[in-house]
Amino acid sequence: MPTVAIAIFAGVQALDVAGPVDVFSEANRFIAPDARYEVTLLSAQQAPLRASNGMTLIADAVFARARKPFDLALVAGGPALPEGAPPEASLLDWLTNIAPQCGRYGSICTGAFALGHAGLLDARNVTTHWQHAAQLAAQFPKARVDYDRIYLRDGQLVTSAGVTAGIDLSLALVAEDHGAHIALAVAKRLVVFAQRQGGQSQFSPYLTAPVDETSPVAKVQAHVMERIHESFTVKQLADVAGMSSRNFARVFVQETGVTPHEFVERARVDAARKLLESSGAALKAIAYDCGFGTADRMRIVFVKRVGVTPMQYRERFRAA
Repeated sequence: MPTVAIAIFAGVQALDVAGPVDVFSEANRFIAPDARYEVTLLSAQQAPLRASNGMTLIADAVFARARKPFDLALVAGGPALPEGAPPEASLLDWLTNIAPQCGRYGSICTGAFALGHAGLLDARNVTTHWQHAAQLAAQFPKARVDYDRIYLRDGQLVTSAGVTAGIDLSLALVAEDHGAHIALAVAKRLVVFAQRQGGQSQFSPYLTAPVDETSPVAKVQAHVMERIHESFTVKQLADVAGMSSRNFARVFVQETGVTPHEFVERARVDAARKLLESSGAALKAIAYDCGFGTADRMRIVFVKRVGVTPMQYRERFRAA
């Protein structure tokens, strides 16, 4: 019987816990008794704790008494993990000691920050909630953070994107253990996709506000957004900034982390996403208004950057 441990703590995201637990529980309906998952919730103390949404959770056991190897050990996320101090010492000590003993170990959502504090992300490919991926990369520079993946496996280490992505990761692990047909049966029971199309880019905005809104780079960004239907060259944008083309390109990358071309393409995608969500305009009209030129070109860029076509995006996110 495979054993699964999920570490929880005060302020944990309840869905990070309930999602995977329900996947493994539902999987037990379809597999032989001796292959069923045995899930254990662990915390520092076996006492009621409040999740971030106010729910009360109680662990089955405490970290100090859970030193045996598990087939899978996960740490759930919580809204405070990216911003706060390192998690409690007992959780970090448990992660450090248990990870090498487990067949698989990892995190749900921002639980990746706990793994980082435990020294388990160095030189590993990982992902987390799109909103905190840059923070994870900054706090743990030795980790290779993928900003787009819904879930990711690097050897024994498994990590997932935000919140409901814990369900995607758990379904993938069930498929690995028992076959895609079992994972599909579980997904149907939970009324979710067995394999979600696209990555986190569907949910995360590409553009963020500039640090200095009065800078030449911010002026260029505003210029592009106000004229998103136009075409741009580096020289044209450099003229707006009052710089030479070479100096402008260098400063733009230095301040934004992307090239001017990359920024323009991201800006077009974000503008198109807003129109796809809020209007019923024809795709060719949206493509023209956002500077792609043609619907075919917009489709190519969407598949590359968002992982789905504009039509698929509209079907998922358009407001009723």
